[in-house]
Amino acid sequence: MNVHESEKIAGGLANLGFQPVDSREDADIIVFNTCCIRDSAEKKIHGHIGELKNYKKNNSDLIVAIVGCMTQQSGATESLKEKYPFIDIILGTANVHLIADKISEIINAQSSKRLKIYENVSPTLALHETQPPLRNSYPNAWINIMYGCDNHCTYCIVPYVRGGERSRDPDSILNEASALLADGYKEITLLGQNVNSYSHSGWNFARLLSTIAELPYKFRLRFMTSHPKDFSSEIIDVIFAKHNICKCIHLPVQAGSNSILKAMNRRYTRESYFDTIQKIRSRLVSCAITTDIMVGFPGETDDDFNDTLDLVQRVRFSNAFTFVYSPRKGTPAAQMVQLPASLKRERIMKLIEVQNQIVKEISDSYLGNTYEVLVDGVSGEILTGKTETGRVVNFIGAKELLGEFVNVHIDKCKASALGGHIDC
Repeated sequence: MNVHESEKIAGGLANLGFQPVDSREDADIIVFNTCCIRDSAEKKIHGHIGELKNYKKNNSDLIVAIVGCMTQQSGATESLKEKYPFIDIILGTANVHLIADKISEIINAQSSKRLKIYENVSPTLALHETQPPLRNSYPNAWINIMYGCDNHCTYCIVPYVRGGERSRDPDSILNEASALLADGYKEITLLGQNVNSYSHSGWNFARLLSTIAELPYKFRLRFMTSHPKDFSSEIIDVIFAKHNICKCIHLPVQAGSNSILKAMNRRYTRESYFDTIQKIRSRLVSCAITTDIMVGFPGETDDDFNDTLDLVQRVRFSNAFTFVYSPRKGTPAAQMVQLPASLKRERIMKLIEVQNQIVKEISDSYLGNTYEVLVDGVSGEILTGKTETGRVVNFIGAKELLGEFVNVHIDKCKASALGGHIDC
């Protein structure tokens, strides 16, 4: 989602006549599109911002803008202004679409003193999709179908920095998808904090997904992220019925213990999660399921962690984004008693070991089979693509195959990627 939002920012700057550059030394404008979901991401951003102090000293015309989630936190704008007085623009998630307008104001200001713009406002119900993004990910394209979140998981800051759920008009989504496919894009991913709670004018997510899948082009359709409590049988039926909806579902479980799931306010149980997995696999036999898993949440006991390991071993995720819980200021979990860092490290290493073995075993099952791959990367003679189930495949081929579907026979297996050759 952050990648696509950066494409929108780049589109606004392109409309002003600016072009991307490869280094900060050559830039007239530097925009940080920030994320504050995890503490590590926020610390990294602060490091990058601090590095620009000398750039501004050497180039007083350089415009520096900070936008996105990090600025939307309570008191963040004031803190950024005080710590980094060389920042020219601060915008939150609700008005990041104004970035091009604000840059124009600074450029056109008739004042000897640099104009500063700090307009961080609370997220509203407004949706802003008027700025065409500067896409750089052909043949893949992303489409936001909704914004915000109503779930209020106790560890998550998203509802506070992105506001409540707002769904886009289905006609605007269908028009955007049709235009992308007409331009030759071959894979579309629908984005939202919780796509399967999409709701607008009588449309739910299943209807939207089905309607997009019926567009008259050869393409793949993906979506993320889904919430387990909202993943319905109707959605499974639509995926089963439409051959171009990828049989690859990202379904974040976060933890395998009922007590921890309750403390997280996830509003489902391990039993109901298993039931959803069973429904998916009974209808979509070859479906790959990926997930997010957190360890070290406040109050997590050895038994709780073992429940998570047990769930991982039973579900056998094709891939898992594993991370250690870190408190986010302003969330209920940040006020809970925290676990020692050493215990968190010990648990994450155990989890990674278990999951890596599962990924290896799943990768080995691809060996000797042929799969349709969408070529989305070229490096010399090496092409890179993905199977419908999201597995990365490397093979030799002509660069002209970028954006094409090819059949690849798998003859090498690694946990991170498969290797093969074009099956003629």
